[in-house]
Amino acid sequence: MQSQKRIFDDIAKVAGGALGALGSLKQEIENLVKQRVERFMADHDLVSREEFEAVKAMASEARAEQERIATLLSVLEAGAGESATPKKPGSKRAIRSKKAATPSAQKKA
Repeated sequence: MQSQKRIFDDIAKVAGGALGALGSLKQEIENLVKQRVERFMADHDLVSREEFEAVKAMASEARAEQERIATLLSVLEAGAGESATPKKPGSKRAIRSKKAATPSAQKKA
């Protein structure tokens, strides 16, 4: 009985050592693969996920800014278009513009 127990203990120790060796081997293989992937990315001018996300955020902000500027431009063009429309002779604008054109109004300004 004693020898059987000793054999099982020895097998358990060997199995434990093998699992420890496999764990460290797994870690070493992961490190090697990571190094190879990083080298491949550097050699082929690929970017990391962090760099990609940063540039993506910058592009999104630039697009939003461009849309705000386009909206502002259309508002300004609409405002300029209103002042460029022909004035009706009896309208308040026509009367104001005639007053502004008089010499006395120009001296006051």
